[in-house]
Amino acid sequence: MFASDSRYAQLTPYTVTLPNRQIVLATRVWISPTQMPLAGYHTRVQGDRLDNIAARYLQDPTLFWQLCDANGTPVAASLEARPLIGIPLGGK
Repeated sequence: MFASDSRYAQLTPYTVTLPNRQIVLATRVWISPTQMPLAGYHTRVQGDRLDNIAARYLQDPTLFWQLCDANGTPVAASLEARPLIGIPLGGK
């Protein structure tokens, strides 16, 4: 269901029945249980995208979620308003 390097890869999916009786597969929202050590910070400039920041510092644009974990948020959009984004030490 998820890519092997996804933060959701190890979570067990479950089924949910919607009001229209459609059954869908779901998973719980991931929240990092611990604060990740940081290598430093990226100062955001207008037009910065999280995938580009992840590509620059983590060498993989699909690892943008590690930036979320390092900054204590499960939602990527919440980092758009931050002037500094913590970069996780090591990545992957």
